[in-house]
Amino acid sequence: MRKVYTIGETVLDILIKGNQPFTAKAGGACLNSAVTLGRLGLPTYFIGEYGLDEVGNFIDRFLKDNHVSTEYVYRYFDGKSALALAFLNENNDASYDFYKIYPKKRLHIRFPDIDQGDIVLFGSFYAITPEVRDILIRFINHANKQKAIVMYDPNFRKQHLHELPKLKPLILDNIEHSNILRGSNEDFSFIFGTRNADDTYELLKDKSPILLYTASTKGVFVRTPKISERFDTKKIEAKSTIGAGDNFNAGVVYSLIKHNISYKELNSIGPEIWEEIITTAIDFATHVCLSYDNYISAEYADQVKSR
Repeated sequence: MRKVYTIGETVLDILIKGNQPFTAKAGGACLNSAVTLGRLGLPTYFIGEYGLDEVGNFIDRFLKDNHVSTEYVYRYFDGKSALALAFLNENNDASYDFYKIYPKKRLHIRFPDIDQGDIVLFGSFYAITPEVRDILIRFINHANKQKAIVMYDPNFRKQHLHELPKLKPLILDNIEHSNILRGSNEDFSFIFGTRNADDTYELLKDKSPILLYTASTKGVFVRTPKISERFDTKKIEAKSTIGAGDNFNAGVVYSLIKHNISYKELNSIGPEIWEEIITTAIDFATHVCLSYDNYISAEYADQVKSR
């Protein structure tokens, strides 16, 4: 059976609204995707790191309880699991403060073997962090050689703009290692100064053949060598947007496996299948925005599996 590997940082998200903390969730972009995929019954492995502390134990139990393998997680004792304070504004969009005390040795694990047909999802600041990047890219190179599908989400935050001159080459290199590039209009505006899907694809099409460009209420745009499509998103009153993009990514991965789409078939996906893929991704993102969870609920996952 095809396997899914998600690679990224782990944090404990502490949600705050009106200066009042009200809940805490295991978080991190690719971890959020992994939990959704685990709840959907896919063989899912999270690759990352967290401490041998109570926060790390909480996250480790949560992943295992949601059918996500932690076989390739590095547990360290000479540091602390990371915390993220997520401050929700009046629109329930989040801004973050992060607290991280990592060990000197990072991501000290034996990486898995990859089979053709597997899917690897990576991204966010973790994918351009110098302390783990060399190790991570060796694994991504291995996935490329095995003809796995590699999906990259830069998930670039405004607070890192002052570092962009040194980070942009790393982001471009990650894009070149991907078969599918998924990002928001804000991501591409911050990184490349582009304002729409067409300009973004024109700039990056030689680096990654498939662009999934999400633009909130303006829709989702799919650009491939053969396809140029736009799909409507749903108008909702969101409780939290923290896991929206992560679950969109999970919806794409789930749909690729559901439709038995492999690496060699990616560029031949037609408009009808893309519509099904993007509709599922939008549904996942919408569902998450209606709660304070970072992942689809177990009940919703059961509904999806029964379709």
